[in-house]
Amino acid sequence: MKKIIVIGCPGSGKSTFSGRLHKRTGIPLFHLDLMYWNPDRTTVEKTVFRERLSETLRKDEWIIDGNYGSTMELRLRACDTVIFLDYPLEVCLRGIRARKGKARSDMPWIENEDEEDAEFIEFIKNYNFQSRPKVMDLLKKYSDKDIYIFKSREEAKEFLNRI
Repeated sequence: MKKIIVIGCPGSGKSTFSGRLHKRTGIPLFHLDLMYWNPDRTTVEKTVFRERLSETLRKDEWIIDGNYGSTMELRLRACDTVIFLDYPLEVCLRGIRARKGKARSDMPWIENEDEEDAEFIEFIKNYNFQSRPKVMDLLKKYSDKDIYIFKSREEAKEFLNRI
């Protein structure tokens, strides 16, 4: 376990899990959101994002957290381990609500408690129907990787405790 991707619905706790995994293993941690977003909530050029990701993938060890479907297969080809936080919708929605107003190591800004991004919430509500099937197809395609699919926060915590 040297090149790890952590994926899952927004709000599932990818960054929190990845931070804990980093602390247990010492493997460097990289957040896709920090590669993609500027502090003013604008995005970097796609070429910049791809180059930042490619530079990370060339390293000997890494944990990369985030979804970004356009680069999922690129990361799957490069990794040796996949951790999929495959939690129920309500868990993810609670996760989104819980992080509002808090500084996060994986984002260059603090989400206002007053703000609700309706499009983002709709994406989360549709994740299991639109994004998850694509993820599962890719996991079948890359079944030679070490794949861990956790259905609850407790399963993920147990995994971390075993490391």
